[in-house]
Amino acid sequence: MDVVRPEFVPDASLSREDMEALQREIAETAVFANDLPFDPATVCRDGDAETVTDAGQTSLDALGDAVGGDEGDGTESMDAESTDPPLVAGVDQAFVDDHAVSAIVLLRGGEVVERAYAVEPVEIPYIPGLLSFREGTAILSAFELLSRDPDLALLDGSGRIHFREAGIATHVGVTLDLPTVGVAKSLLCGTPRESLDRKLLAGARVAVEADADVETAAPGTHIGDAVQTRQFENSERYINPLIVSPGHRVSADTASDVALACAAGYKLPEPTRLADQYADDVKAEVREELS
Repeated sequence: MDVVRPEFVPDASLSREDMEALQREIAETAVFANDLPFDPATVCRDGDAETVTDAGQTSLDALGDAVGGDEGDGTESMDAESTDPPLVAGVDQAFVDDHAVSAIVLLRGGEVVERAYAVEPVEIPYIPGLLSFREGTAILSAFELLSRDPDLALLDGSGRIHFREAGIATHVGVTLDLPTVGVAKSLLCGTPRESLDRKLLAGARVAVEADADVETAAPGTHIGDAVQTRQFENSERYINPLIVSPGHRVSADTASDVALACAAGYKLPEPTRLADQYADDVKAEVREELS
């Protein structure tokens, strides 16, 4: 997949002030409303619109282990019928020494059809709010290796729930002009409309509003949701919700709908869960290549 807006490609050599200025430009360019080439109700569902379960998930091991990326069995055509479920990419990162490993798993209707990974040097430390300048180069390199262009991507990280409404999901989405959703494990900024310090039932969502920490949005703007994809039953323990926000060309409500539709018995949506697994799987191989 090719970069559409090269002016937004992450540059770790920029000063912090320039990085933040670029993020403001990205936020102005981003579309936080649905602009999708598919029906969002078909995401992570098979042709009969049934929710995909883990039992029906194609094993990653069955796809082989080609270096840098590999494809499915060839049954998916590049000119698939428009009625087919959309191609959904899950994106996650791992680290080997001072290198970022970006892994992408591509699914259609819950079945893995392709996966790829890329390795790039990490040039700056982790700085809250500037994650895309640390990991974005590896992510874009991995997208370039895909033989198919996804219709939607779910990234491990924030989208609009960000100090400048330009988290890693927004940065990548705008750079590629690709619909994206950010799926984070913790709240970077913003204020939930209701307390999250309680047990939420599976399927629940709590709106997150912009507050004083979000400098580019009016206070009270709906910038994402806390989404409960899974919960313990008959237990005093509880699972914390995911923090889901639109990245680009997706609304806040649709971003949460997608996260829930792609949850197949786990906390993480299947695309990012499988990408996380794949990133861990290739770490040993990457370590050997770098040694």
